[in-house]
Amino acid sequence: MAVSERNFVPADSVGVLDSPEEVLTTMNADGSRNWIYPTPSTGRYYWQRLVVGWALIALFVALPIVQIGGKPAVFLDILHREFTFFGVTFYPTDTFLLLLLGIGTLVGVILFTALLGRVWCGWACPQTVYLEFVYRPIERWIEGKEHVRKRRDEGPWTFDKAWRKGAKWSLYLVFSLMLAHTFVAYFAGWENLLVWMQGSPTDHWGYFVMMAATTGLILFDFGFFREQMCTITCPYARFQSVLLDPDSLIVSYDEERGEPRGKGRDRDDLGDCVDCYACVRTCPTGIDIRDGLQMECIACTQCMDACDDIMDKMGYEPGLIQYSSEREDAGEERRLVRPRTVLYGLLLTLVAGLLVGALTTRGSYDVNIGRAVGQPFMVLPDESVANRIRVRVRNQTPKEAQYTIAVNEPAGAEVKVVGVSPITIPPQEMTRTEAWIVLPAPTLETGTVQSTIRVQFADGTTYTKTFPLLGPNSER
Repeated sequence: MAVSERNFVPADSVGVLDSPEEVLTTMNADGSRNWIYPTPSTGRYYWQRLVVGWALIALFVALPIVQIGGKPAVFLDILHREFTFFGVTFYPTDTFLLLLLGIGTLVGVILFTALLGRVWCGWACPQTVYLEFVYRPIERWIEGKEHVRKRRDEGPWTFDKAWRKGAKWSLYLVFSLMLAHTFVAYFAGWENLLVWMQGSPTDHWGYFVMMAATTGLILFDFGFFREQMCTITCPYARFQSVLLDPDSLIVSYDEERGEPRGKGRDRDDLGDCVDCYACVRTCPTGIDIRDGLQMECIACTQCMDACDDIMDKMGYEPGLIQYSSEREDAGEERRLVRPRTVLYGLLLTLVAGLLVGALTTRGSYDVNIGRAVGQPFMVLPDESVANRIRVRVRNQTPKEAQYTIAVNEPAGAEVKVVGVSPITIPPQEMTRTEAWIVLPAPTLETGTVQSTIRVQFADGTTYTKTFPLLGPNSER
């Protein structure tokens, strides 16, 4: 999907391009930063986004705190290689499940974008939510309105400018620390984090460095980088031309109704657009939506609220800038059901079905039997042969479990467990047990014999595996 050519506007319009050489609203021709000062437009979409935004912030804070099945709702325990999502824990052995989860997430994003465009960016992306509803409100509260801030920033350093900047960045630091600790809690757990916070940073220096680095990145992002995260860094904007199609939802300017644009009360030969630049001044990425669909548009609806306010004052119908699609802009009817969305929907349904099926059929225990490291067997004084094995068991249930290790075949074989038997394993933990399988010497005359090892759990679950046992005449 092509990006429209911009119509360049007067240099005194805040946050808009003033030279054909400037390819981004936030960057000058020489590569230096061009600061923009978007004015908030508090229309109906703004208040809806505000409710959604703060609900998502509350959810972000709550997920590592709320317990489901004895674990946080979301817990990314990299140290123990366990990932918990809403009561379901994925382990390193769940390769297929993790693959399905990743594919499902990717297909879901593609389908969502094909249907709703970049609504995620404008309504739910953490970059937009925190910048527009936390950091910029703090800035306006301390430093004043946009034109005041712009004039102060361009002026010399004074006491008034210094204390306002200091107060703003101090509050930024407080909120960044809070966000960083919440972020780290997803990986460490709040209970552990609260204990570590009361001790020396050297006790858990890895997480301390992670928290400090995260704080610095958040402070840099929301305090300085801001909209450049969306216009320069984020790959989602680059994927827009691939993921969108003529039926995808976009924020669109009704050119047929608005043009020719112009100022003045004599509207006989003019469209409804009064060329006030309200849509440009309010845009958080500084674009002019009247130039058509652009990579920098995050579908945040700020221009829609700003324009509707002007239309109301002029006595015109709202919706000069509205949610639409390229097909609707061409006078045709938008299609929700089309080959692309059907294919994505079927693929997502298939992946979701496989994931649910795999989760429901996943056993309560994951058992792996292998040969222990070191000498595989030894000949005992009575000439019997002992093979050394390792049994790894992961308890995937929320309850404590017990199990025993036995051998069904060959006849005469017995198991000697290293340690206490039965073995107790805590809920959602893993144990490794070594054992010796002892066979009479005649059993291994051919050098190798197949055995059947049985792991029996107290709840009746049984796991059996055929395992080759070696002797003095075996070829290894």
